Amino acid sequence: MRLKPLFTLLIAVWLAAASVPALAQDGGEADPLGGATEFAQADERASVTLILDWTPNTNHTGFYVAQALGYYDEANLDVSIQEPTDLLVETVVVTGAAQFGVGYQEFATYALADGQPIVSLAAIIQHNTSGFVTLAEDDPLARPADMGGLRYGGFGQPDLENAVLNTLLVCDGAEPGTIEYIDVGYADPIPLMQRDRFDLAWMYYGWTGVDAELRGVDLDAIMLVDHLDCVPDYYTPILITSQDMIETQPDVVAAFTQATARGFAYAIQNPAEAADILIEAVPEIDPDLVRASAEWLAPQYQADAPRWGQQSVEVWQGFSDFLVENGILAEGIDAEAAFTNDFLPGTIEE
Repeated sequence: MRLKPLFTLLIAVWLAAASVPALAQDGGEADPLGGATEFAQADERASVTLILDWTPNTNHTGFYVAQALGYYDEANLDVSIQEPTDLLVETVVVTGAAQFGVGYQEFATYALADGQPIVSLAAIIQHNTSGFVTLAEDDPLARPADMGGLRYGGFGQPDLENAVLNTLLVCDGAEPGTIEYIDVGYADPIPLMQRDRFDLAWMYYGWTGVDAELRGVDLDAIMLVDHLDCVPDYYTPILITSQDMIETQPDVVAAFTQATARGFAYAIQNPAEAADILIEAVPEIDPDLVRASAEWLAPQYQADAPRWGQQSVEVWQGFSDFLVENGILAEGIDAEAAFTNDFLPGTIEE
């Protein structure tokens, strides 16, 4: 799929071209807050820390909105938003160094399989918005088989990355194992591809893809949402906490989750204003990228879910099964225990 010019991508035509399954184009007719008009408060004033997964970006907009508009204050919370350390977010949360964290279903599944007591409270983005990209002029992509023979710049998780790549190749009738893996870490892939370090990268469109468009870089992409018959959908990123927090401070968990939901509901309904809030909170961030990304992500946060943050056992089970089938996990996780929707605002029939 050729990624189209940015002004086109920021309207509904992009959604049709990307074939995102049942994605609502305006954030969904369903209320992001599940019809809630009252929201949880902590029983006593509480100070909590949120650890991010990466430097601040539009995946985090709802947190900054909740902070700026007083939603955390109304929930009886003092919230510190911190950038990540060298430790995995799951480890920071389990040890209690942070009460909440932004993680990914991939790493959360690994942590759960390893016995770490974490729980996902919300899907920050409802569907996987990532895909594999090339510089269109150098290595055109029209289908997964076109990735065969290319050099892939990986981020250091070769078991998972190769499993996804090889599954896509096989699903398209191509030979697996024909993509060369080059570990480049978490570097910006676009300049490295332009310098011919590698040909293929795994990109999250809402940030890196929009950034490429703003730079005038023409990309071709194989988006994972177009191939859910091969690679299952999964939530990335997610909001996590520890089992201990749920058991000992459920009032704080509910207050934080619902105030955060209010922040993301605002970002869904007011992307331009939400972008300005993030830019003010993080002045070193690229304002043009934030504004364009905010517009693109607004309908993606909730998509076709009945409310923001909603998760399903099918998504957790499907991804766990995929990891087992590809030899990444010896045994699957308890998918029902991996997440909860109980702390989200509103009432939804499941």
